[in-house]
Amino acid sequence: MFMRHAIAPGFGDPVDFVVGDCATQRNLSHEGKIQARDIGDALKQQGITFDAVYSSEWCRCTDTAELMELRPVQRFVGLNSFFQSYVPKDKTLELLKSKLERLPSDTLTLMVTHQVVIQAITSMSVRSGGLIAYNTKTQQAVRVTAK
Repeated sequence: MFMRHAIAPGFGDPVDFVVGDCATQRNLSHEGKIQARDIGDALKQQGITFDAVYSSEWCRCTDTAELMELRPVQRFVGLNSFFQSYVPKDKTLELLKSKLERLPSDTLTLMVTHQVVIQAITSMSVRSGGLIAYNTKTQQAVRVTAK
């Protein structure tokens, strides 16, 4: 399952952006933090459990994943945003596609990432906090609502 990070006001990242330095990034708002917790709670209430949770290295993604409190979060460069060319698009997508191919078919994995990454893999657009179920074998994508 792909998830776009929770609400982080603004567009893109500041020009002084540095991976791993949250002070240089666009971060979750108070509303975004609540949204992340609420989505995590809704998934737990529905009995949805994940075998693994991966996140982009961007703080708004790792914060979203951690606030959901579903599993320990593993940072994965294949989920990083190539929107402003801070990372190379081709290499990032190559890493992600390789990871998707290697995921065991009998597991459920959550990947918290960015709009551009989700769009590139699923051909679907999602708002902040949006979820897309993605079948790694058939490459079919379906929008999911956590209520």
